Amino acid sequence: MPGGLSVMLTATRNYAIVTAAYWGFTLTDGALRMLVLMHFYRLGYSPFTLALLFLLYEAAGVAANLVGGWLATRYGIARMLAVGLTTQIFGFLLLSMLNPAWTAAMSVAWVVIAQGICGVAKDLTKTASKSAIKITADQAKDQGSGQLFKWVAWFTGSKNAMKGVGFFLGGLLLDSLGFSGALWAMAALLALVLMGVLTYVPRLMGKNKASKSAKELFAKSQAINLLAAARVVLFGARDVWFVVGVPVFLYASGWTFTMVGGFLALWTIGYGLVQALAPQIVKRSVDGLSHEVPAARTWSAILAVVPILLAIAVYLQVPHLEWVVVGGLGLFGVAFAVNSSVHSYLILAYAGSEKAAEDVGFYYAANALGRFCGTLLSGLLYLWGGLLYPLIGSALMLIICWLVTLALPTTRTDRIFPDVS
Repeated sequence: MPGGLSVMLTATRNYAIVTAAYWGFTLTDGALRMLVLMHFYRLGYSPFTLALLFLLYEAAGVAANLVGGWLATRYGIARMLAVGLTTQIFGFLLLSMLNPAWTAAMSVAWVVIAQGICGVAKDLTKTASKSAIKITADQAKDQGSGQLFKWVAWFTGSKNAMKGVGFFLGGLLLDSLGFSGALWAMAALLALVLMGVLTYVPRLMGKNKASKSAKELFAKSQAINLLAAARVVLFGARDVWFVVGVPVFLYASGWTFTMVGGFLALWTIGYGLVQALAPQIVKRSVDGLSHEVPAARTWSAILAVVPILLAIAVYLQVPHLEWVVVGGLGLFGVAFAVNSSVHSYLILAYAGSEKAAEDVGFYYAANALGRFCGTLLSGLLYLWGGLLYPLIGSALMLIICWLVTLALPTTRTDRIFPDVS
């Protein structure tokens, strides 16, 4: 077999294995969110308390991404994937031990701790997986295939489609197996995924010389710092109304748990499909930045318009408001999906190859910080002003995101793509 073809096939194989492993993880992660949200809302927990249940999950992701990127560089991606999956299994089992006889305070504390463990697991796994995409795409690039944007878009889009299926799965498992039974079933599924990772992912993938100091770890380029700042407010703008506001608003409007879970599942699947199509929506450039960075700016501006219009509709209490919100969320999903896909591509385009896992970890720590802020504000703002306040918060964050993207550089010293076919 010719050397170039052999390298391409190896890169494609590794990409497929890592993507499949992350699919399995994301399926259970999406199910977990819906499982916890619906189970505790049914028990009478307030919107702010529901948000509190997810706070440590999101906060843990900030540290997990930073440390995970460094560990993946030092010990290899396969080992960090295995650690992430094992940690998630442990978090599921811990959460399944929740006792209905406990007090509300004890129950909340237990769930917050278990969710924190799952948050660490999620971001260790995400950092390792995204870093693997950079490495495999670089292998393919050396053969002139220019696969990075396509592979990032497909990985991110298919992952979010699986999360949407997970939302539906969470509601289904809650109805059919109950809270603890659902968690045990998901732990068993992840155990199978873990076996596949240990068997098929190359042990030394991504292993390199890691940063020796915290200063070196945090000394990122201006482009990565700006992109990380934009990521904080981009994902904060999504979660500030999506995590608590939308599900509670729809349920309060007369929707059943199954209807809410089904809608969020369809929304997330559609959002993932749009992400996967981003390379067809965004014009490609030979240097990998001159068209892609302006696209990030344009789509940020488009995205900011949606919550502004929805906030006006909620303030005016227009007829059939719940369906207006549903339609608005659909438009938001399309624009957000393109934004997210372009940003996910840009971090890998800006990242260096030798320490890609550290750069990706730093960036997704910003992602986790945005989710944390959005989750916290989602509960508080909905408690204070219904759906109107989260929508206003989302609009303000997206305006900041657009302003930050205006400063992103459109050139870099080394050529990212020898070919964009």
